[in-house]
Amino acid sequence: MNPKDIDTPQESLQEGDNIDDINETLHHAKYISGMYKDWFLDYASYVILERAVPYVNDGLKPVQRRILHAMKGMDDGRFTKVANIIGQTMMYHPHGDSSIGEALVQLGQKDLLVETQGNWGNILTGDSAAAPRYIEARLSKFALEIAFNSKTTDFQLSYDGRNKEPLTLPVKFPLLLAQGVEGIAVGLASKILPHNFIELIDASILYLQNKEFELYPDFPTGGYIDVSKYNDGLRGGAVRVRANIVKQDSKTLVIDQVPYGKTTSSVIESIIKANDKGKIKIKKIDDNTAANVEILVHLGTGVSSDQMIDALYAFTDCEISISPNSCIIDNEKPVFLDVKTILRRSCDHTLHLLKSELEIRKGELESQWHYSSLERIFIQERMYKDKAFEEASNIDEVVAYIDQRFDPWKETLKREILRDDIVKLLEIKMARILKFNLQKATDFILSIEEEIATIDKWLSNMVKFTIDYFRKIKKKYGKGKERKTEIRNFENIEATKVVVANEKLFIDRKEGFIGTSLKKEEYLFDCSDIDDIILFRRDGSYFVTKVSEKAFVGKNIIHITVFKRNDKRTVYNAVYREGKQGTTFMKRFFVSGVTRDREYNLMGDKPGSRLFWFSANPNGEAEKLKVTLKPKLRLKRLIFEIDLGTLAIKGRTSKGNTVTKNEVLKVTLKEKGASTLGGRKIYFDHDICRLNTEERGLFLGEFSGDNKILSISKMGDCTVHSYDLSNHFSSDIHKIQKLDPDKVFVVVYWDDDQQYYYLKRFDIDPTQKDTLSFIGDNPKNKMVAISDNEEAKIKITFGGKNENRLPEEIDATDFISVKSMKARGKRLTTFEVASIELVEPDVKEVPDNLDEQEDDVADDDNQMRLF
Repeated sequence: MNPKDIDTPQESLQEGDNIDDINETLHHAKYISGMYKDWFLDYASYVILERAVPYVNDGLKPVQRRILHAMKGMDDGRFTKVANIIGQTMMYHPHGDSSIGEALVQLGQKDLLVETQGNWGNILTGDSAAAPRYIEARLSKFALEIAFNSKTTDFQLSYDGRNKEPLTLPVKFPLLLAQGVEGIAVGLASKILPHNFIELIDASILYLQNKEFELYPDFPTGGYIDVSKYNDGLRGGAVRVRANIVKQDSKTLVIDQVPYGKTTSSVIESIIKANDKGKIKIKKIDDNTAANVEILVHLGTGVSSDQMIDALYAFTDCEISISPNSCIIDNEKPVFLDVKTILRRSCDHTLHLLKSELEIRKGELESQWHYSSLERIFIQERMYKDKAFEEASNIDEVVAYIDQRFDPWKETLKREILRDDIVKLLEIKMARILKFNLQKATDFILSIEEEIATIDKWLSNMVKFTIDYFRKIKKKYGKGKERKTEIRNFENIEATKVVVANEKLFIDRKEGFIGTSLKKEEYLFDCSDIDDIILFRRDGSYFVTKVSEKAFVGKNIIHITVFKRNDKRTVYNAVYREGKQGTTFMKRFFVSGVTRDREYNLMGDKPGSRLFWFSANPNGEAEKLKVTLKPKLRLKRLIFEIDLGTLAIKGRTSKGNTVTKNEVLKVTLKEKGASTLGGRKIYFDHDICRLNTEERGLFLGEFSGDNKILSISKMGDCTVHSYDLSNHFSSDIHKIQKLDPDKVFVVVYWDDDQQYYYLKRFDIDPTQKDTLSFIGDNPKNKMVAISDNEEAKIKITFGGKNENRLPEEIDATDFISVKSMKARGKRLTTFEVASIELVEPDVKEVPDNLDEQEDDVADDDNQMRLF
């Protein structure tokens, strides 16, 4: 409250009021704006430090730390009702039971620190856990080993001062990166993605060895991840995560892994939503998820399964982008650290904790050695029977006497003898003295000395000790924690290339409108509501616009189609006159990218220009045209032909080549031309298992017409594909190449039914439509070697009882003739085999100076001819 806003006229004062007292009160008043500023800052600090953001030391939020601390206090090796754990945690956590219960369920679902029993929900389906009174939990052995040690833990009073809770747990593992975390505070958020257990340990060892390492997220839901922009988990980075989609058959897709953070329900909902919007076309969807994810997507009629896979990634939650934000608490302040720095900090902290534990243990052993040595001397020298001992009048005289008796041994002791040490000796019971065994006591002291020596050795080489600790953890708990998310590079899917044509486009030529709502007008083609279309008018103008319900585009439209950005296969051919009486030009050009709704003109900007010929050719075709000139005095040749195939394809702004400077009457088609672009050079990218024309990966060759691609899997299956860039290939490809129908393959395989190795030669039918196995239908059959070289030979090395038999080399061409792919082939040998090796024929090296030799020969020939 502002003092100026208070009414303080003299007449408003009551009798006895003192204006000076009122002013003094106002001077010391605290205004609401100031209180709000302080309170909001306090609240924001509390939420950041005490609720939402994890600490770098142990990687836990306060509620998680308190849950684990409460469970440790209750731990007796048996499962405990979650309701009881929640109640115990409320001694330390000043919030409701629901927040504790939710945090405990999340810990249990991570399957790392907490072992569970009962229905704890399902991260795959999104099903929630049962009520706390029905489910049970206990600390895992891993948690007990790496997260607790009261001797190295700093404690503080709980919120009500009745109990003590740890400031941070002494976690000896990069727990923060293993579990991941997500929290939203006031003006601040934290999102650290989970990483693989084994990879974290391997990276920790590499760091301790001063070697470089890389860390990438790994999700319990599996799938694929593109980490090219991960940025070590800092702000501004992002990862793309995809579900795993496989083709069950040409009409059914199976989703068997979902992206992290999504559930089968949310994925199915996004698919149905995309279908309702017309982005994809499916018949139905079934959810057969139980222990594992299994979503069956049944495709509609005429839908390509390859295109649908891309469409699911483009329009549904089958692909998502996750933006990490690696924010943690360090020294009571929020800071942003990359995952590598977090791992280094964790390793350094682990080394410090292990060193502290060793030092504490050494101190305990030294105290134990000290007392055991005093006890041995005390009993062995029978100090308890000395006359001075018996005649002493008080405890002080006894202590002084015993201390004096130890004088001969004081130099051998590790520290001075304290009064408490002597008092403890005096409390030894007679039964223990009577059972005393000098040899056992000496051996016990020697064992302590050996353990102290071992600890000293470890303390002098803490890095190696820490590495051994991590290796032990990996060996003990790493089984079953292999990477679940496969790292891949994703290609960018253009939505316009995979969207279903869910709309019909119509044109009203008379009024100059196009749109999807003009149902009574001329039908053009099917398109999608996210497509762009390109239109050319008779006056040479053209532009690109978005599909809409109704839009004015003008009259005299001569060409309209769906626009494909960066398309250099579609070539436009034009013959036009520049200006009213100018030169006639011809040109070929492509339109790869323009600004939407901005008009361009292929004839330039001179008024009076005229378009004589225009064609749009999806594969670069070039026509032969007949040009007729207007009759003119002294003009003898009125008709001539031009071949557009002789022109180079240039940009859309190029003027072109001159046809004639005379006045043209008309231009007509003489002959349709073939494509001038040649075959398409196709490459196979092994990283993403896709075809491309951008020269990425293995060059397969130039493709045109009915050319096919052959892929052979490691399991002995072969498939014939088209060279459509939307095709998907499995990641177990052994060989992929352009199909040559005349090529013969040589294959060696193990036939599990016959228990022998077989050799066969066969060719591929280019009309084959299904995936076929050339090693038989038994899943235990195994392909050993394959070659597409007919002259390949097979080298057999024998083993077992026949190991002394000389290796045998078989010429495949002489051994067996070419047979059907379904044929079993011919048995290689009946002897026990150690190894089979396919020997390719040697390629003769061409001399570097071959050209010079040929020139010399040519010169000799010329000289001979001269003679």
